[in-house]
Formats: sequence, C-alpha cells, structure tokens
Amino acid sequence: MRPNTPPDEDTARPGAGPPARDAGNRRVLRSLRHREFRLLTTGQLASHTGTWIQKVAQTWLVLDLSHGDGTAVGIITALQFLPLLLFGPWGGALADRCPQRRILLVTQSVLCLVSLLPGVLALTGTVSLGAVYGVALAMGLTLVAEKPALQAFIAQTVPAADLPNAVALDTAVFNLARIAGPAMTGPLIAGLGVAPAFFLNSFSYLIVLGALLQMKPGHPSRGRNSGPGRRRKGQVLEALRHVRARADLGAPLVLVGVVAGFGMNFQITTALMARDVFHTPPGVFGLGSTAFAVGAVTGSVAAARRGHWGRGYLAGTAFGFGVLEVLTSGMPSHAAFLLMLVPTGAVLMLFMTAAKSQLQLGADDAIRGRIMSLYTLASLGTTPLTAPLIGWICSTVHPRAGLAAGGLASALAAVAVTAHRLRPKRPSTAPSMPPDSDETLNHRGTTARSSGGQRKQDQGRGGGAGGSAGGFQGEADRAGSGGVAGEEHGAVVGQEPGGTHGAVVVEP
Repeated sequence: MRPNTPPDEDTARPGAGPPARDAGNRRVLRSLRHREFRLLTTGQLASHTGTWIQKVAQTWLVLDLSHGDGTAVGIITALQFLPLLLFGPWGGALADRCPQRRILLVTQSVLCLVSLLPGVLALTGTVSLGAVYGVALAMGLTLVAEKPALQAFIAQTVPAADLPNAVALDTAVFNLARIAGPAMTGPLIAGLGVAPAFFLNSFSYLIVLGALLQMKPGHPSRGRNSGPGRRRKGQVLEALRHVRARADLGAPLVLVGVVAGFGMNFQITTALMARDVFHTPPGVFGLGSTAFAVGAVTGSVAAARRGHWGRGYLAGTAFGFGVLEVLTSGMPSHAAFLLMLVPTGAVLMLFMTAAKSQLQLGADDAIRGRIMSLYTLASLGTTPLTAPLIGWICSTVHPRAGLAAGGLASALAAVAVTAHRLRPKRPSTAPSMPPDSDETLNHRGTTARSSGGQRKQDQGRGGGAGGSAGGFQGEADRAGSGGVAGEEHGAVVGQEPGGTHGAVVVEP
C-alpha cells in the first residue's frame, strides 16, 4: 500500500506528464514550507546580494586608490580571509557550544556597522587604502564566528529529512545573489558613485536581523536542542588527527585548499582582466562575476540532481576546472572571456559540491562541525596565503598569467591526488572515530559499541577501532537514507533534490 505523502512531496504516476514535472518542482522547493527557513532564506537573499555588491565596489575602490595595483587587490582579499586561516577551526568549536541564533545576531550587527564605514568615508572624500584594509580585516574576524554558526543554524529551521534540500536551496540563493549583486553594482557605481554600494550592503544586514528576531529555531523533529554544548580541551586537535587518519576526508580538503587558494581568485583576476586587458567601462565592470555566477548556478543545479558520483569524479572535476581556467585566460575578447567563465563556474561548482558531500557523508557526527569548519578553512582560509601572490603575478607579469597560474595549480593538484590514490595501499589501523569521541556519543544516547556487538572492555576509552566502526556505519547509513541529522551537519548538496534518498557516493 502506498503511504500518504503531502501534496508537495507526492510523486506523479507514470504517464502523468506535466504533473510529474510540477511534483518535481514542488519537491525542489519543499523546505520553503517551513516558516523559519522561509525567513532565513529571505534574509540570506538580501545579505548575499549586498555582500556581492560590496565586493565589487570594494575592488573598484581599491583599484582606484592604488592606481590599478593588483597587489593591493590581493592584499585586501587576504586580509578579509586571514582570520579564517588563523582561527577557523575554533569558530566551528564555538558554533558547537553556543546557540547559533545568538551568534548570528551579534555577527550580523557587527557586519552592519562595519560595512557602513567605507561608505561614509567615500562619501566624505576621506577614504584611504589603509581604512579599506582595516574594514576588510574586521569583517574577516567576524566571519570566523558567522560562517560555521550559519551552517549549523540551517539545521534548526527544517526537519532532518528536509535538511539536504534546505542547504541546496541556500546554495542556489547564494549563486543567484552572485548574479544579481555584481550586475547591479556596475550601473550603481557609474551613476551614483561607490558609497551607495556600501550603504546597500549595510541595509541588507538589517533585513537579516529582522528575520532572525522573528524566528523560533529548534525544529521539534531534531534530535538535539540549540542550547550550549560542553567545552572540552583539544577539540580542534582531535579533528585534525581524525582527518589525517582518513584519506577519504584528507583528499577533498587538500584539493579544496589548492583549488580555492590558487584557482578561485576571480575577484582579483576578473577585475584586472576587465580593467587592464579589455579596458571595460565601469558599467560592465561586474559582468565577469555575473558570467561566472551563471555557470555556478548551472553547476549547483546539476550537482543537486546527480545521485551518484563514481570513482575519480572529485579529481576529474578539479582537473577539468583547471583546464577551463587556463583556456579562459587566453580568450582574445571580453565577450569570449565572459562566455568561457560560464562553464568554468559550472565545473567548479560540481567539484566544490562533490568535495563537501564527501566530507558530509564521511565525517562522524561527534566531530562533524569541526570537520566542516576545516572545509571552510580550506575553501576560504587559504586565500590570504595565495591572493597576494596571484595579484603580484597579475601586476608584474600579466593578468592572463595570474589566471592561468591558478588553473595550472588546480590541474596539477588533481593529478597528484589521483596518483596518490592509485598507489598500492598499506593496511590501515586508524580508528574510524576519534579516540575520545565515545563520551560525546554517549551524551547523545548513542553507543558506538551497540551496532558492532559486544567488545572487550580493555580496548580503550574510545571503544577501539572495531567498536567504533559499527556506530559510525550506522550514522552514515542514517545520513544516506534520511538526510543528515544534527544541527552542525550542513547538508549533502549533491543529493537528489528530494534529499531523503539516494545518498551521494564520492571518491577522491
């Protein structure tokens, strides 16, 4: 007998035609049924759009103040992401211990005030390069707490079964804002100057704050509440040791670190290509980011509809992105350059989604928040180390060389990871869970020994590798069949849009 399902989750029978497509569309948007997620999505749409407006305006302002110095653009980018490199994992631990909504209320208030400053200085004619550097650093420090808290907070707005769909919609909103924001910024700067762009971003945080104040997070179907967790020493080192012992977690983090650090400096390379190579006017200055975002939206939709990723997919998409970026650097005209940015953005999103999905499926629940903070560190925190170098290459050699260098580094990293995977493997004795995570699992009412049978008591505090493996497998099975549980989980963006079946399998 077919179980009853809500109308927006119903599956059309064979031969139903257009209703089947309508049912599929309803499944894609099903997380919007929940009031808290609708409020969060509204705020995030405004916030992401404002952020992209400020990014483009900030790049234009830095280029104007530095007389077209690409190194200055690299420095401003590095300052914004340097705090994530230094303190990123501790931000994940903070999000696991404190109520996420409280963290977001504080961080959004700070970002609202900080983003006002460059607009006021630009309007009064007192803006300086040092002031813009200071604003970028202050925003970067705030993002250390904001990024992991937001990822954990999404899980409080929907039931566990809808979590993958919610994160997929959040990703789509981000990429749509990536299109709208830069497209709006060029005409805004050309018509009113750079100051209104910063004011709009500051106003967008007020929308987020209004949405957060109306929300009552903590969905009744969630297994954990949103209260503060217990602090323990060595939580960050515990996560690092766990990743080191797990190749299926280490490989995507290494690839993401190289691809993001060297290949994803488009805020530098597209700006310099537009200004110094193609000599575009301000009205079309942001079209490079818009073209890239169109590809990102396409790639995120394709990733969300994909149910299985085979062996070598992760390295293959990283290699494909690197090749496309090298080809993009050689385009002879601005129109051809914009056209090539579309597939480049699409393949990059396929890679990033696959990497995040592999980490989500492979990480144990006890340290999932810290594992995903390492993903944030790899995807954003490596920029301070590499952005000045890419900017220097663009300024001293050529903007095309800086873009090509990022693509070449990405492709070589993919080749290196593939070669490492194909090496003969030694027998592994690493535990599938961190040694001291048994206490955390017991706190949740889950014992790692329960699914692995009775184990000897003398196997150690963590239950030993054999005892832990059964518990971890049970958690992984639940993540694959019913969505990811726990507020720090994030979601598997690469699942089917329905999100409750067909777990993604990704191998490096």
